[in-house]
Amino acid sequence: MILLLLAAAAVAWWQWGRGLDRQQLTAAASALGGLLLLTRGAWMIALPMFLPGIWLLMRPDRMGAASPPAMDGEEARRVLGVAPGADADAIRAAHRRLVARVHPDQGGSAELAGRVNAARDILLAELRKR
Repeated sequence: MILLLLAAAAVAWWQWGRGLDRQQLTAAASALGGLLLLTRGAWMIALPMFLPGIWLLMRPDRMGAASPPAMDGEEARRVLGVAPGADADAIRAAHRRLVARVHPDQGGSAELAGRVNAARDILLAELRKR
C-alpha cells in the first residue's frame, strides 16, 4: 500500500508538481501523509494533516491562476528603459534604479518587482547568448 501511494505521488509530481511552489509542495506532502494515515486507521492524526493540506492545494486564489505571459526582449527593454544595444552594466544600473522604486518594502508591489527582475534576467540572458 505504501509503495502504491509513493508511486502515485511520484506520478502526480511528475505530471503536475513541477510547477508548484514550496507551500504547495508542503501541502501536497501533508495531504499525502494524511491519506496514508487514513488508510492505516489513524484518523485522529490523519484528519488534521489531510484536510488542511487539501484546503491549501485547492484554495481559490491558487486555482486557475495563470502564469504571467512570457516577456520578450523588446518588452524587457521597455520595462527597464534601456536601449537595444545596452551592455550588462547599463541593464544592472537600470534594474537597481527601478527596483528601488517598485520594491514591496518601498511601497511598490511584488508583481512589479518581479517584472523588473524578469526583465533584467531576460536581457542579461540575451547578452550571454551573443
